[in-house]
Amino acid sequence: MKLPHPSVVILLILFASSSCAQLAMAGSAFCDSKCKVRCSKAGLQDRCLKFCGLCCEACRCVPSGTYGNKDECPCYRDKYTGVGKRRRPKCP
Repeated sequence: MKLPHPSVVILLILFASSSCAQLAMAGSAFCDSKCKVRCSKAGLQDRCLKFCGLCCEACRCVPSGTYGNKDECPCYRDKYTGVGKRRRPKCP
């Protein structure tokens, strides 16, 4: 049995992985609707929606309103990026 050319194998792997990535990034209706409200007044909406969606998927909750109220969702409140001086809240 003859094996396919290595470039064909690589292309198939890339195609399969990109399809899986698109499905994973699709998000849920719950997170999409909650983040749409949360980010409605954000200056950089695409960025807000991205990070809100990541936090929502991990925590399964989003604080109410467009700002603050993070005590409603401790997981969302306690997510940070970086360490030391670069440590910043991850979730909008």
